[in-house]
Amino acid sequence: MAIYKAKELRAMSKEELGEKLKQLQMELNKENSAIASSTKPENPGKIREMKRTIARIKTIQRQKNEVE
Repeated sequence: MAIYKAKELRAMSKEELGEKLKQLQMELNKENSAIASSTKPENPGKIREMKRTIARIKTIQRQKNEVE
């Protein structure tokens, strides 16, 4: 998972944002299921950063929809 800055995300098209969002959500679900099966996460900060990136993507998607 790469850390995306808001500037990088705004430069992406709607389709690219949707695909990145889907990938991040799948990866977050995988991490959460690993935690639920009582295994320690390799990098707890990664989960937090994924959640923040998902929020950034959703915010930018909403902003792009308002402009239209």
